[in-house]
Amino acid sequence: MSTLMRAPKECGSWYWDLEETVPAGLESALTVAASVAEVLKRYDLLDPVKIEYGWYVLGSGPTGVRSTLFTSLPLGDPSLPGKVLGSQPAAFSDSEVGDLRISGAGTWFDATGKGRREPGLIEFSVTPDPYGPTVTLEVHHDIWSPLDFAGRPHPDVHERNAPRLAAALREITTVFGVSPETGDPTYFGHAVEFGILTSEAQEDGLGINLTDRL
Repeated sequence: MSTLMRAPKECGSWYWDLEETVPAGLESALTVAASVAEVLKRYDLLDPVKIEYGWYVLGSGPTGVRSTLFTSLPLGDPSLPGKVLGSQPAAFSDSEVGDLRISGAGTWFDATGKGRREPGLIEFSVTPDPYGPTVTLEVHHDIWSPLDFAGRPHPDVHERNAPRLAAALREITTVFGVSPETGDPTYFGHAVEFGILTSEAQEDGLGINLTDRL
């Protein structure tokens, strides 16, 4: 059960282009996903349970069909590529796998220090691009920024969660040896290096109330 307000658009995102460092293909993309998931799981930010992916036909574009694979297998398990390919839609026998979106639950800490499980705390996707994989990681909650969605400072929550996210992002960067690009700003915030910024606090110590779009 969700206990946090979730923004419909990301509060921040990071993008790693691995085309020059990692081979192309589905197996390679799943290996990359396994490496990212291993880091996130070590910080208890994501326990992957679901992979979602669309199908496209080269030269024609998306088929409009999406598959969901629930699995307890590690993302690096050698049998997983076969399971993904085994869900190919029969009506599109020449289709290929699109972006692999990995999701599950993670742990965040409230102002008292109590750990709470939250579905979709962090989500990421890996593209099995013909030229090599890319990774995109997104966050949709206010616990990573100094102000909550109502514009109120919440230093205890921020200090218990933001450093874990920053450490995980740095470790992913180290694993791949590629610095991430930050995604475009949204109404709910934007990524700055390995952190999240929202509206700046005004003289009264409050920021802009963003809850009108939640």
